[in-house]
Amino acid sequence: MAATGLRTLLESVRYEVLPAKATEEKVLAHVPRDVVVTVTASPVKGLEPTLDLTTRLSAHGYRVVPHVPARLLRDDAHLKEVVERLRETGVDDVFVPAGDADPPAGPYAGALPVLRRLSELGGPFARVGITGYPESHPLIHDDLTVQAMWDKREHATYIVSNLCFDPRVLGEWIVRIRRRDVVLPVHVGVAGPVQRAKLLAMATKIGVGESTRFLTRHASWFLRFATPGGYSPEKLLARTEGALTAPSARVAGLHLFTFNQIAETEKWRRGLLDRLGG
Repeated sequence: MAATGLRTLLESVRYEVLPAKATEEKVLAHVPRDVVVTVTASPVKGLEPTLDLTTRLSAHGYRVVPHVPARLLRDDAHLKEVVERLRETGVDDVFVPAGDADPPAGPYAGALPVLRRLSELGGPFARVGITGYPESHPLIHDDLTVQAMWDKREHATYIVSNLCFDPRVLGEWIVRIRRRDVVLPVHVGVAGPVQRAKLLAMATKIGVGESTRFLTRHASWFLRFATPGGYSPEKLLARTEGALTAPSARVAGLHLFTFNQIAETEKWRRGLLDRLGG
């Protein structure tokens, strides 16, 4: 990949973090204020830890994007309460996935009804993100996930792609959604330089039921991280050169899944920028 193209992507990053006890301290210690921080939400712990960490990081001067999964919203009143709290915090960007809560906490089984409701409420956020699935969703057919992006496009401003380790699949997915006239900019989801032992420790900390679900759905991730030479974010970026830098791709930047290995992720990013002359 051309150094200028890779540098641009590395300078337009979002760090996804989990709202654990030490997350605030790690972000303050290692993440520059010009890096956007996105905060996940847990089907086990609910939205409260996400909203709390969003408030605290925003107060420290970060641009924070909370995840607001549809399936964690109890009802319309709860949605309005979340919107009000986030607006008071100064949040102008939210990410709205369906979420994994099963059964849903309320009437919203998917993201689209929540997105429509936000539009009806006057579009309280300047930016609204939705999910894209380069690799097949475990429960939804590929054609339906692309159709879902089309259905959501008028209520959203960007797409965040889920993790993908296959450069060919990622490139083909970007071409495919553009052919379907899904024109929203994409933040490409990339796993940071994750150490398998720390990933397993993180999965254990997020709760027995949830970590079991996490391990079951993403067993292949652990194989990728454990195999010597099996995964490198730098290698993935280099192999997706054409797909990520083509003007028609409309890639806005990288969405780095840190798995709360925040110091390691920022060290890797700065090191790569230094090697590229950034």
